[in-house]
Amino acid sequence: MPPYIIGFMQPSDPKLKSLQSDFLRHLETERRMSPRTVASYQRDLTTLFAQMGDLALEALTPQHVRRFVAQLHARGLAGRTLARLLSGWRSFFDYLGRDHSFAGNPCTGIRPPRSPRRLPHALSPDTAVHLVALPGEDFLTRRDRAMLELFYSSGLRLSELAGLHIVDLDLHEHLVRVTGKGNKTRQVPVGHAAREALILWLESRNGLPSPPSTFLFLTHSGRPLGIRAIQQRVALRARQRGLTDRVHPHVLRHSFASHVLQSSGDLRAVQEMLGHASITSTQVYTHLDFQHLARIYDAAHPRARRKGK
Repeated sequence: MPPYIIGFMQPSDPKLKSLQSDFLRHLETERRMSPRTVASYQRDLTTLFAQMGDLALEALTPQHVRRFVAQLHARGLAGRTLARLLSGWRSFFDYLGRDHSFAGNPCTGIRPPRSPRRLPHALSPDTAVHLVALPGEDFLTRRDRAMLELFYSSGLRLSELAGLHIVDLDLHEHLVRVTGKGNKTRQVPVGHAAREALILWLESRNGLPSPPSTFLFLTHSGRPLGIRAIQQRVALRARQRGLTDRVHPHVLRHSFASHVLQSSGDLRAVQEMLGHASITSTQVYTHLDFQHLARIYDAAHPRARRKGK
């Protein structure tokens, strides 16, 4: 567990405990956030309350929040983690101001320290195809091949793939309906190889004892395959296929995005398929594309390399 998070400890102050419960209920019922997102906000508040010590919420000032951020940064938290924490705290105080008559938001205007921009890791097209094209026709191979092909074909998030039901597939139209962040739905194309892998998986799935779950990906016993199990299967298949780098589902999402962008150059289309609310989130893949072009230039252009290289 990260050092800045103290599990899911409830605050000892009854007032804090009540305000936290009200806020989390607001996120779940009014803003319709997923349980995982609500749990993330709860961790953010646990961190805030630990930093506050004996301070009252009403007494917090921007100077206090800046000190909290500086202390957490000194413990090794990166700028992106601190930005997420600040966002959670800011939402909490916005809620308190709207529903509990709190005056002001001590997090307004506070910015986290910058972190170096980390580009997502993407597999090469040949490596990605080698990974997803699992040989074999047994139950587990068909299921895992369908999952890998769908990750790479359609750029799904891990939670999106785990939440798929059979009714979300339209293999006749080569489409899958996905429920993403904020319960927003979108339709994403399914490639030919993924469609064929899904057809074979559905044949094996239909052989399970009836009535099976409506979830698309199941275990041998007919239970939905959970997020952790999917992560483990992706890592296992990557090792079996001889990949030395750590591979997780998001690597396949990154690979999908960068490969489509390299081929099409259509940033807006990639944004829509990934389900990004902002084009800024998708623009990171333009850097991946530039790196790809730069490598080609360095390898091919006689004047590209510096002397001595």
